Amino acid sequence: MRLTNVAQMQLPQGTLHSLGVRVVSPALRSLPVSFDQRRHVGAGDRPGSWMAISLRIPAGIRRERLAKAWMSVVARHGALNTVFSRGPDGALVLQEHRVDATEWRRHPVAPGTAARDVLRSVFDEACTPFSRPSHLLALLAPDAGEDDQRPVAIIGSDHAHVDMWSLLILARDLREALDSDGLAEPAASFADHSAALERMPPAPAAVIDRWHEILADGEGRMPRFPLPLGDLAQPRPEVVEVRDVLDGPQLARFEGVAAEHGVRVTALALSVLTTVTRDLAGRPLRAVFPVHSRHESRWYDSVGWFITNSVIDCVDPDPAACARAVKEALVLGSQPLAPIFAPYGGMPETPGMFAVSWLDSRRLPPAPGDMSVQYVSAVISTDGVMVWFIVNDEGLHLRCRYPDTQEARASVGRWLDEVEDGLRAAADQET
Repeated sequence: MRLTNVAQMQLPQGTLHSLGVRVVSPALRSLPVSFDQRRHVGAGDRPGSWMAISLRIPAGIRRERLAKAWMSVVARHGALNTVFSRGPDGALVLQEHRVDATEWRRHPVAPGTAARDVLRSVFDEACTPFSRPSHLLALLAPDAGEDDQRPVAIIGSDHAHVDMWSLLILARDLREALDSDGLAEPAASFADHSAALERMPPAPAAVIDRWHEILADGEGRMPRFPLPLGDLAQPRPEVVEVRDVLDGPQLARFEGVAAEHGVRVTALALSVLTTVTRDLAGRPLRAVFPVHSRHESRWYDSVGWFITNSVIDCVDPDPAACARAVKEALVLGSQPLAPIFAPYGGMPETPGMFAVSWLDSRRLPPAPGDMSVQYVSAVISTDGVMVWFIVNDEGLHLRCRYPDTQEARASVGRWLDEVEDGLRAAADQET
């Protein structure tokens, strides 16, 4: 599976369509809004709030058949049948509706224009937090001159309803629906997950105190990248770097070194990041650290936003110490966060915010075989640094997004170079 953004995705030239969908009024019921949904949707409609996945489908499938398959996927997943709005008092409201397909719409691709640029505009318009609904299925039929004549299906959705795991579920379910007359019974609803979180008891006092300590150390803000990023008074166009760090054999050696230390590969990688951050910035590694909440098997096939933000705090580069830091991060992110952040007016995002995400795609639902699957993010302006580490059968890769300033290019580029060198050296170390 390839991790990219819409400006860099591999999409052939061809004829682009999208399947029109609409919600049917009145609403069926009101649903709870999760902490992260409230934070994301509360920022309002804007381009680039979406995520997408693309996959090749067999040649010869008619659009009518694809529409029927997609609507069976929509019917299976409750999150795709929900829409956000504002109540009379301005409060955020989430409601369940029935979703119907309308008709296929063609999106002209002018000569000299890349099909992916048109796709970006389509998703920027259709997949926003308050769209009704905020997801869309697009279809690209390759031009006759393209080597691979299989059409490309692209599933896009505002982030409020999906995470990366969810997109893989949708790709898998679409492929299965194309091969059969329908899908299995409805999957567990993300709304039920949100309701379960609301019923949880308050976080233990020690967890609340630790969160307050972390925020106090950051002057009331979430962790920031420890090197200069330049003037971030306004978000800047993003720079996106994708690097292949370890190939398959190197990753196997890296996993072996981690096992000799008695830790998982995440902890060994964080030990490298901690060393690099200490050497370059003279500070510990402290970053926002996304964690998932699919802690029960019923959520494995469910679509929704099952990711929330924790913080990783690594002072000691010893792999065992980093393993303990990961455990702490999991505990910090597994609590009801709304009450913890209420005194701060919500999660206090700030220019320069630094996030590190570790994703072993081998633990995710398997992508449909031989479908050239790509996970596609939007193009945005940013004032923070986000690093994704992706593990798959081919090795370890990283993707980094940071603001396009001279200082950020120098600082982040140097940090990434040192991390890349450190990970390769760790793969070859003797213990």
